[in-house]
Amino acid sequence: MDSVKGMDSLRTVEGGSITGKVTPADGATEVEADNGTDKLKGAVAQGAFAIPAAKSGTYTITILGKAPYKNAVIKDVKVEEGKATDLGEIKLEQ
Repeated sequence: MDSVKGMDSLRTVEGGSITGKVTPADGATEVEADNGTDKLKGAVAQGAFAIPAAKSGTYTITILGKAPYKNAVIKDVKVEEGKATDLGEIKLEQ
């Protein structure tokens, strides 16, 4: 039975990942990835974020800005199985 549990654990980390950096570093605390079926969330720490285990597909990414910064939305982000999708630096506007 333990091997089955291990296989289930491995299955939860399959997929791709979405990473990026927010500037200013303290301008946001959370990021969301939505593919129309699943909504994934990740924390922004020191300006960096990562959303692991995203299923392959196309996502809309929303960086939730803290006042006085506005939310940033990035559409049509493609995620592939086993690959990291790096969004680079995202500058938040006031």
